[in-house]
Amino acid sequence: MKQSLFSNGGSAYISALIHAAIENESRTATVHGNWEIDAAVRIPSNFTLILDDCHLRMADGCYSNMFVNEHHDTEKGRTAEGRDHNITLLGRGKAILDGGTYNGLSEKTQLQNGLPPIWKNNLLLFTNVEGFQISGIACRNQRWWALNFVYCAFGEIRNVDFCASDLGVDENGVLYHGLRRDKYAEVLVKNADGIDLRQGCHDITISDVTGFTEDDSVAVTGLNGRLEQAFAVAGMSSDICRIRIRNVATSAFCTNVRLLNQGGVKLYDVQIDGVYDTSAASPHMDRGIYAVRIGDTRLYGARHATGEETHHITVRNVRGRGKYVISLAGSIEELVMYGIEALEDTKMLLDQREQA
Repeated sequence: MKQSLFSNGGSAYISALIHAAIENESRTATVHGNWEIDAAVRIPSNFTLILDDCHLRMADGCYSNMFVNEHHDTEKGRTAEGRDHNITLLGRGKAILDGGTYNGLSEKTQLQNGLPPIWKNNLLLFTNVEGFQISGIACRNQRWWALNFVYCAFGEIRNVDFCASDLGVDENGVLYHGLRRDKYAEVLVKNADGIDLRQGCHDITISDVTGFTEDDSVAVTGLNGRLEQAFAVAGMSSDICRIRIRNVATSAFCTNVRLLNQGGVKLYDVQIDGVYDTSAASPHMDRGIYAVRIGDTRLYGARHATGEETHHITVRNVRGRGKYVISLAGSIEELVMYGIEALEDTKMLLDQREQA
């Protein structure tokens, strides 16, 4: 869809709808049409925002999220008292969140030459939210991770479809479609995950995820990096627990579902049921690496996790056609896996636990 088909001022328009719904006490607003978004729209507590057959596209050259919760990135929002509650983002018909034209902000360029941190490229970033629902949306051309959650709880994310950028740039600067593993350096938009649950997330269900992601489709990641330190909530546990992931049918250039924790962040009571690599004959990519990946031999923080920090993980009903179906690393206690199937010439298991 061409930019000329989008109306300017989408951020102000949606914010005005939200304000009016608060004033009339309905606390529900419906967005129609195709709009260009140039600043983050803040969604307040106890509010439902409906996207009805609309296409929201990030403006060219801007560095901003599309949606955040009301107290995101405020001093109050880093406290238990500033926790936002009961936020619903509901898509009806074709509800599209579109990153638009890539703005060049990456993990390598962030915080250089006046650029902001990389998480400004999340389409949706919720921090310190309890009680939320995201459903019925399509995410397109995310500029980094599409949907990102930090210190969020009691939530549901379902019926979400992705189509990340599949653009590469060859040695002559020519853009082309279709990512290849042997030309990863040419990928234009790197680490374009679908859904990320980070430190402090618990009691969350993710289900019915489809489409193509340049990196991980669903990542549950307990690290203590710059992002987590920026949005840590005083007095709240950093544990990631009671996560349910069901029916992820995606083409993932890296991993369909990834679990990782290091540096003292605990990850436990995670159930994964139904992971299907749909990349056969994909126009976007040649081959992914893993269907399910737990742990890593690479060190992202101060130390690897112990078995007391990573435990009670169940993985079932997985079909993989990447390089491996399952990858394991680090220390994991009480791991149960069954119903695992390798398609084509895929290897069943890469087990590096003894090397971690």
